[in-house]
Amino acid sequence: MFSKEKIKFFICVLSLIFFLNGVTVLADEIDNSKSIDGIKATVTDIITTNEKNISKAENEGGIKEQQVKVLINTGNHKGESIIILNSVDTSMSNDFLLHKGDEILISIEETDGNIVKAYMYEYARDKYLLYLVLGFVVLMILIGGIKGLKSIFTLGVTVLAILKLLPTLLLRGYDPIKTSVVMSVGIIIFTLLVVSGSNRKTVASIIGTSCGVAIAGVIAKIVGDLTKLSGYGTEESQMLMYIPQNIKFDYKGLLFAAILMGALGAIMDISMSIASAMNEIDDANPNISTASLMKAGMSVGHDIMGTMSNTLILAYVGASLQSVILLIAYKVSFIDIINQNIIATEVVRALSGSIGLIASIPITVLASGMLRKREIEKSLDI
Repeated sequence: MFSKEKIKFFICVLSLIFFLNGVTVLADEIDNSKSIDGIKATVTDIITTNEKNISKAENEGGIKEQQVKVLINTGNHKGESIIILNSVDTSMSNDFLLHKGDEILISIEETDGNIVKAYMYEYARDKYLLYLVLGFVVLMILIGGIKGLKSIFTLGVTVLAILKLLPTLLLRGYDPIKTSVVMSVGIIIFTLLVVSGSNRKTVASIIGTSCGVAIAGVIAKIVGDLTKLSGYGTEESQMLMYIPQNIKFDYKGLLFAAILMGALGAIMDISMSIASAMNEIDDANPNISTASLMKAGMSVGHDIMGTMSNTLILAYVGASLQSVILLIAYKVSFIDIINQNIIATEVVRALSGSIGLIASIPITVLASGMLRKREIEKSLDI
């Protein structure tokens, strides 16, 4: 009555609907919470704007003070209009001069349920980010069809696992190395099985990705220990020491987990690309020898390797670009730059991930070739 593909399609659609519904419910819960932070409001009028010079120096800038009328859109005071004072330091790039119609986040102070004071601390950007996500989802479905839908579903589950499940487990004191390894393997198996089904190329991809990620993790651990990376490379890692849960984190373990997660996507991509290409070659020419098929797979891997390594390294360089510019601006020597904890961390992160990516190529080719040879031998026995 219904083909397997149609059943899978309906399952994916229903799963996607439930996922998006869950996100919407979660967002509504956040918006309607009793918290006095993260309240959304819309600027309805600019009452006054005054400028005060704080220094006569040319580059010091000044202070602009705005009296702004805003309409509260979420929380317990939804529908109320209030006047807030917005002070803008014109010499600071992270201060905001408001305009009519701007959607902002405000924090309020209240006594006995009445607002005493409120101030703006950030623009509300979530609506436009949601539009971007919806555009991505629509494009994936239009171009990828059912596979695009499956990819969206697996991506949603992966994002929830990394942004919700992993931090929750780490905050409960679970070992970051063991947790990240188990989660990585779970993500690999789940994603590849849902997207490509249970077949030879999926198994080869799982083997190649798992081995590549494992190699990246081992190298990161060894080199991290040799270079005495502390895991305190960012402000966020240092701020973790003061969280209310009073957890003593294994910061080296957290660094290992971050490297593993960072390399996972790229390695999975290259493993599936090679396994899929070899499968297509085999389908187009069933009489090709296993040795020739593996040679073709390595040729595909060589072409992918350069661009994917560049992608991975450029992503990490981009993440630390401001730190590099800062060090160069103060004419810090190359030796001092490369030995900075944050820079060394990014170098280890980028190169260990790239090594894992490169290693996954011959492993995927070998796995795909051996699995194909085994299938041929079984068919001959029959």
